[in-house]
Amino acid sequence: MEAETSWTTYPYNYITTTYVPKAAESYSEQSDDDETKLQTFAMDSLLPNDLLERILSFLPIASIFRAGTVCKRWNEIVSSRRFLWNFSNNNSVSQSSWYFMFTSTDDPSGYAYDPVIKKWYSFDLPCIETSNWFVASSCGLVCFMDNDSRNKIYVSNPITKQWRRLTEPPGHKTTDYTALSTSMSRAKQSYSVSIVKSKQAPGDFFQWELSIHLYSSETMTWTTSVTDVLTGWRGGDESVICDNVLYFLIYSTGGNSDHRHGLIASNLISSASSRGSLMRSFIPMPCSLTCGRLMNLKEKLVVVGGIGKQDRPEIIKGIGIWCLKEGGGGREWQEMARMPQRFFQGFGELDDVFASSGSDDMVYIQSYGSPALLTFDMKLKCWKWSQKCPVLKKFPLQLFTGFCFEPRLEITP
Repeated sequence: MEAETSWTTYPYNYITTTYVPKAAESYSEQSDDDETKLQTFAMDSLLPNDLLERILSFLPIASIFRAGTVCKRWNEIVSSRRFLWNFSNNNSVSQSSWYFMFTSTDDPSGYAYDPVIKKWYSFDLPCIETSNWFVASSCGLVCFMDNDSRNKIYVSNPITKQWRRLTEPPGHKTTDYTALSTSMSRAKQSYSVSIVKSKQAPGDFFQWELSIHLYSSETMTWTTSVTDVLTGWRGGDESVICDNVLYFLIYSTGGNSDHRHGLIASNLISSASSRGSLMRSFIPMPCSLTCGRLMNLKEKLVVVGGIGKQDRPEIIKGIGIWCLKEGGGGREWQEMARMPQRFFQGFGELDDVFASSGSDDMVYIQSYGSPALLTFDMKLKCWKWSQKCPVLKKFPLQLFTGFCFEPRLEITP
């Protein structure tokens, strides 16, 4: 089974290169009565540019690429910076986040799902070499980091294929655990990248050195904002930035903690570096989780977690969604939903069995063992399977994973 449309057949240069007209075609027709030839014309020629631009802005993003090949006038309109910005700010058209699903462990090929028109596109990502790279996304920008040396870091727009490689981050050259996150400001047209590094202290499994490194696109430099040593906890590979606060999961190393996971919040506005202050911002998880996925939904922290059995907390019995609320008494978790059992069947019983990411009001959840994609609409409180992904499972132990990103044309790295 193949995707209905190959996204690679609509490259971004369709709307950024000079239009080459096709051979002239005859638009005359013959009358049934006297066979008189009547001259016809394109109806869009009657429309002024601003009105035509307004009409084209209602198209799905995939159709924008096709529109750029219609004629020179359309190409000039859809490739203008004003149109690209207005298209992305058109509140009348829902441009929901897409989900990219890796279909191989050897290369980064896969399919991207558009929930608006319910289609999968054959899709190639820029920069990334294998599917096990770290991935983070924010407002149309996707950040990749290699899983070997962890010094190859790229930011890109997967729709336009524009990308930039960042300088190598500071800190330990080799780390045991690394968490990547990014945040894009549309107002400033700037972005930041965060890397949380965790390394075991020599000879002591309970002591873990942890550091936070921040990259600013405005200064094009890295800074080390926090260095600390955690006792009984270590960092991991989950982090996200919400409203200038960096959240990342920490994992118990066998101390007296009742839970396997905890959460650290680090304010990114404070420019002064600090030492030994991370556990002051410790936030307990809503319940005993087998695993957790962090995401930014409208600048609110949302966690999708596997709920452990009471007698065997390492075995998953369900999946829940929680939102961290700020109140007068501090931070507290609000449960948003629990996956109905009919959807949870087939996820397995191990501790870490799914990938999940989200944006705006949409949460995507995917079992590692299946190409099936489940969506949850936070606004409508609705669970729904996506259209079937056009990929078949080739062998029993084949794993699938993915991430979501916002399809935007105006964002540049």
